[in-house]
Amino acid sequence: MSLTPTRAVESHQPGDHTADMRLALLAAMALVVGTGGAFGAWALVKLIALATNLFWFGRVSFNHSVITDASVGLWIVVIPVIGSLIVGLMARFGSDKIRGHGIPEAIETILFGESRLSLKVALLKPLSSAISIGSGGPFGAEGPIIMTGGAIGSLFAQCFHLSAAERKTLLVAGTSAGMTAIFGTPLAAILLAVEVLLFEWKPRSFVPVVVAALVSFAWRPALIGSGVMFPAAMTMGTTGWELPASAAIGVIVGFEAMLLSTSLYRIEDLFHKLPVHWMWWPAIGAVVVGLGGLIDAHVLGAGYASIAALLDGSLALKVVVSLLVVKALVWLIALGSGTSGGVLAPLLILGGAAGFLIGQFLPGAPGFWAMIGMAGIMSGAMRAPMTGALFAVELTGHFEAVPCTIAAAGGAYAISVLLMRRSILTEKIARRGRHILQEYTVDPLDLLQAGQLMTAPPQTLAGSMTIAEAVAFFTTDARHRSYPVIDPAGRLIGLVSRTDALRWQMGEARTDTTLADAISDAAQPVAYPDTPSGVVADLIIETGIGRIPIVDRITHCVVGILSRQDLLKARSANRLAETGRSRFVSRKSAANAMGPAAS
Repeated sequence: MSLTPTRAVESHQPGDHTADMRLALLAAMALVVGTGGAFGAWALVKLIALATNLFWFGRVSFNHSVITDASVGLWIVVIPVIGSLIVGLMARFGSDKIRGHGIPEAIETILFGESRLSLKVALLKPLSSAISIGSGGPFGAEGPIIMTGGAIGSLFAQCFHLSAAERKTLLVAGTSAGMTAIFGTPLAAILLAVEVLLFEWKPRSFVPVVVAALVSFAWRPALIGSGVMFPAAMTMGTTGWELPASAAIGVIVGFEAMLLSTSLYRIEDLFHKLPVHWMWWPAIGAVVVGLGGLIDAHVLGAGYASIAALLDGSLALKVVVSLLVVKALVWLIALGSGTSGGVLAPLLILGGAAGFLIGQFLPGAPGFWAMIGMAGIMSGAMRAPMTGALFAVELTGHFEAVPCTIAAAGGAYAISVLLMRRSILTEKIARRGRHILQEYTVDPLDLLQAGQLMTAPPQTLAGSMTIAEAVAFFTTDARHRSYPVIDPAGRLIGLVSRTDALRWQMGEARTDTTLADAISDAAQPVAYPDTPSGVVADLIIETGIGRIPIVDRITHCVVGILSRQDLLKARSANRLAETGRSRFVSRKSAANAMGPAAS
C-alpha cells in the first residue's frame, strides 16, 4: 500500500538553522524599513528642535538649540508643565500607548500583540516625545525613536502577507535603524535588538536587522551628521588596574541601576494613588521638573551636552554631584508620571556622573571613567551587557576601551540579575500580568530527534486482525489509546484507537473485517527517526493524534512510536541537566589517578 505522510514532516530536512529563501525577501524589505527608520529619526530630531525653539525661545526654527541658553526666569517652572499638559491630552484623547519610554511598549507589542503597531502610534509617539523633551522633559530620544522606527517597520510589514514572526523582524529592524540614525551606533543597535527585542537568535531575524541598521547608517551623514556623537579626548590609565577598576565601577553602578529601577516604580505607584485622572499626572510631575530646572537647568531636556561634558571631563565636581542628584530626581518623577520620553540618555548621565566621581580616585582621565559608568549602568538597567559595552565605545570612538567597558557591563549585569527579578524595561510589562523570560536556550525538542525519544520497538497490531479481535483487545489488554497497524513486512498501514473500537462495538462495521481493510483509506501522519522532536510535537497538535508512528524512510517499516509522554521526557531531562548536581571525580579517585606518588 502507499503511505501518505504529513507534508510538513516529509519536507523538513534537519539542519543547523531554519532559514529559507524568505530570509532574502525580509532582507530586501529591510532596505525600505532602514530608510524609513533613518528618516523617522531625522523627523524626530527636527521636531524636538522645533519644540525647544517654540517653548524656550518663542521662535519657529528647526535648528538645534540648548535650553540652558534661554533666559525665561520663573517660566522655567511653567514651561515643562505646559508641555506635559499637552502630552497628557494627547495620551487621553489620542492613544495611551504614547505614554512611557517606548521600549516596554515595543516589547509588549512584539510578544503579545503580533507585532502590530498602529498608524496613530507612529504619528503621535514622536510628536508627543518632541513636545515632552522640547518643553524640558529630562528624557532622551532613543525610546521614542525605537517606538517610532518599530511602528514604521510594523506598518510596512502589515502591507504584505507575513507571519507574526516576520512582522516582528521588520518591527525590530525599524527600531535598530532609528537608534543607528540618532546615535551612529550600528553595532549597539544590532545588539540591542538581539538582547532586548527579538527574543530569539535566528538568521531570519538577524540578517534583516543588520541590513536595516547599515542602511540607516548610510543615510545618517546626509540626514543628521557623520562621525561619533561624543568625540571626547580621554586617556586610559596604564597601571594595569583598569580592568578590575572597571569591573568595580560596574558593580557600583549596578546597585545604582537597581536603586533607580526600584524608585521609579515606587513613584509610579504613588501616582496611581492620586485622586485625579492619569491625564493630569504628567503635569504634576512636570512641576518637580521645573523646580529642578531652577536648581540646575542642565537637568532639563535630553542632556546630550551634559553627556559630552562628562566625557570631556570639563565639569566641576559640585556640578557633577548636582547633576547626579537632581537629574535622578526629576527624571524618576517625570517618567513615573507616565509622560512620553526615553530612558537611555538619562541613564548615561547618571551612570557617567557616578563613574566621573569615582574616577577622581583612579588613574586616568575622569572622562574615561565616566564612559565606563555609562557602559555599566546601561547594562545593569536594561539587562543588555553587550549593548552597553559597545554603545559606550561607539558613542566616543574609543574602541581600545572595549575590554574595560565589557568588564563594567559584566559587573553591573551580574548585580542586576542577582538582585532584581525584573529590569527597568520589563517591570512595567510584568505589572500588567505578562511574564517575560529573557534567557535564550535551544529548545530540547528541536535539539533531539524522534529516534532518540521514541519507544522502540512499539507494540503493534497485525493488519490481518479482525475487528472482533481488535474490540476484544481494547476491552481487556490495551494499555494505550492507539496502536500502529502493520502489514506482514512490518510496514505501516494506519493507526487504530479506542474510539475506533468503540465505534465498531456499536455495530458500525462487520466483525470479520480485517483491520487492513477497515483503515486502508485513512491518511496517517508519520515521522522519521531523524525528524526533530519539535516537528513531531507540532504534528500532534495539528492532528490531535497523541501517538505518532516513527517509520524508516526507506522501508516504511514501523521502528518506534512517539507520544506526548515521550516529548515531556525531553523537557524533564533538560530540567534535570539544569538543576541536578553531582561530582564525578572524588578526592579518592583523583588520588588513584595520580598514582602512588599521590599518597
